[in-house]
Amino acid sequence: MNDTLLRATILPPAASPGTINARLDRLPVTRAVWLFVILLSLGGWFEFYDLFLTAYVGPGLVRDGLLTSSTEAFFGFSGLGAFVAANFAGLFIGTAGLGWLADRLGRRWVFTAALLWYSFATIVMAFQTTALGVDLWRLIAGIGIGMELVTIDTYLAELVPRHLRGRAFVINQAVQYSAVPVVALLAYGLVPRIPFGFDGWRWVVLIGAAGALAIWVIRLRLPESPRWLAQRGRLAQADAIVLDLERRVAVQSGILPPPLPAVEPDSVERGRFVELWKPPYRSRTIMLSVFNIFQTIGYYGFASWVPTLLIARGIGLTHSLFYSFLIAVANPIGPLFAFPVADRVERKFLIVGAAIAVAVFGLLFAASSSVALLVVFGLGITFSSNWLSFGVHSYQPELFSTRLRARGVGFVFSLSRLSAMLSGFMIAYCLRTFGTIGVFVLITGAMAMVALSVGVFGPRTSDIQL
Repeated sequence: MNDTLLRATILPPAASPGTINARLDRLPVTRAVWLFVILLSLGGWFEFYDLFLTAYVGPGLVRDGLLTSSTEAFFGFSGLGAFVAANFAGLFIGTAGLGWLADRLGRRWVFTAALLWYSFATIVMAFQTTALGVDLWRLIAGIGIGMELVTIDTYLAELVPRHLRGRAFVINQAVQYSAVPVVALLAYGLVPRIPFGFDGWRWVVLIGAAGALAIWVIRLRLPESPRWLAQRGRLAQADAIVLDLERRVAVQSGILPPPLPAVEPDSVERGRFVELWKPPYRSRTIMLSVFNIFQTIGYYGFASWVPTLLIARGIGLTHSLFYSFLIAVANPIGPLFAFPVADRVERKFLIVGAAIAVAVFGLLFAASSSVALLVVFGLGITFSSNWLSFGVHSYQPELFSTRLRARGVGFVFSLSRLSAMLSGFMIAYCLRTFGTIGVFVLITGAMAMVALSVGVFGPRTSDIQL
């Protein structure tokens, strides 16, 4: 299809932020659109590998004497809780302190730089021989991961049409979560051993740093977000990217659908942090702040502690890593079950239902004594957590405008990293003092707050125009 025919389907012909949005949102689902989703998700695969290796290399760090599984003091910095906390402290700095860079410098640039950052820091961490060194470089790696988390959500929400956002995040989460069983399987095979005289947990860490090599291939196929370019006044670049995408979509689907009505933004000025605390964003910021503070206690309270929780139930290191792998297999599968309903059911209700399910399966896990039931209920927690995750990753970017999106998502997301940092110490304390039942009572209370905050105060977002 030639450019003249393509432009005949675009109203008005002059590019503006509103027309760029409208042209993207009217695109049908084709291979060209899905390619962006897959490429971004592959970039995030390495981020998830690095994020979740905490749980699976933790027992190896304890076995080698670098860390202890718990400490007498609540803030014990020689324990596994400090290792978990260091990761989330870095995530907090990355999301709160640097997440706004994606609004200033662009989604593509930060996507690339953040992946290189945490890949380098992870390599350095693999060669540390003290608890302080491991924790410090885990924190530095976490800063890069924090920037990446914000950028990928923002980037993906802006590249796909509105009627595809829910399913796009389902596929995004499924691809990214496939990293979890990979790291679990590698940990099962390597952590109990010392291949070539090099501790197994160090091999697991180094393998994840391969993302630095893959990103150069991925970035060549990804354009900058045209919505961001249009918002920054770079209309010619935005128009060229959208026209190229329209051309490829038209080849695969035929004549494009009629253009949607263009809705121009109220302001094209650079977003400021203070705007998050003014209508209409104030209530959304407060609701998402409460949500993020509590959701990570439930989510990472299990995900970051699976092998350790199984060991606390009397299962040995090797067997706990194997059962953790079985549970981890559910991670890439869980989001796929949501594919048929991702754009049909209002997202806030998916989040509420998933939070309730995490609480129920968690209490059943704590009350179980057989290995089979522990694995079954662990799978239930994982499936529910996946639904919660894809729901929130698609929900949050929809609540902020393009000029504020990375800044807004970065701020509320940073609170979840701060909460997760403290939750490491909280889980360690509950595990030592009250056992696994205490851990899951804490998780249940957190999930109740998640359900209330989103269910009562969260606005509907499905199929809205960004």
